[in-house]
Amino acid sequence: MIIQSIFMNKNVLITGANGQLGNEIRVQMGKNPTDNYFFTDVNELDITNKEMLESFISYHKIDVVVNCAAYTQVDKAEDDAKIADRINNKAVQNIAETCEKNNASIIHISTDYVFDGSNNFPYAENMPTAPLGVYGKTKLAGENAVIESKCHFVILRTSWLYSSFGGNFVKTMQKLTSERESLNVVFDQVGTPTYAADLAKIIVGLIANNSYKTISGIYHYSNEGVCSWFDFAVEIRNLFQHTCAISPCLSSEFPSKVKRPHFSVLDKSKIKKDLKITIPHWKESLKECVKILSNN
Repeated sequence: MIIQSIFMNKNVLITGANGQLGNEIRVQMGKNPTDNYFFTDVNELDITNKEMLESFISYHKIDVVVNCAAYTQVDKAEDDAKIADRINNKAVQNIAETCEKNNASIIHISTDYVFDGSNNFPYAENMPTAPLGVYGKTKLAGENAVIESKCHFVILRTSWLYSSFGGNFVKTMQKLTSERESLNVVFDQVGTPTYAADLAKIIVGLIANNSYKTISGIYHYSNEGVCSWFDFAVEIRNLFQHTCAISPCLSSEFPSKVKRPHFSVLDKSKIKKDLKITIPHWKESLKECVKILSNN
């Protein structure tokens, strides 16, 4: 779908537009429509098809691509490595090379899963990467494809994304805590929940004020604060005023094909300094999302 503004400034392509972040960008853009946004998903634009991608970007004179498209099923990626690589790496390479060819920029969304989670202090952008599974490895490969393309880029790594759109941990906990008397949730994986609406505000702001042109490189963004999945689940339950008893448990009690990072806290000093922004605490942002879900 194409949304056009009265004042034709920049032409912005959003890929993966039907996901959590893509939908939140649509909401944020609608509040201040100063640019032309082209919202596409696989049905409108197959980013694995480079010829189709080049034709779209060239024809619409795209100035900046926000790549929200990704294969995010962490466990399933272990069996679908080729598909995950095609979406998280090869398609990203297609976008980046096409942007370079057409003098366009890319804002690419990446993940905390590029790290192994062995730290006990927040990960800065320049720290060594060491993904544990196929998902993290393909996302890191996508980052490298962007960097190697020589196009102008901003890579935004984020963590524990949730929204009122799509499927995510918040909506799963909303459902489970309303249906069950008790629930076990892991407490040995620590990170920071990120409200996709907050990240969308940053992205739309970067584009609206042309900041994406003046900064470049890798940036970390999540909400402020730190918690375990157990803490997160308890807060969700409390906000929905459910009575389900939630108990902490170990990750080993939930066998998985891939080991997940035990510590996924991102250092956001760089983005706060360069963009001069204040980032909301995860509990405050969660309240906003729960309010929307409750009203729905």
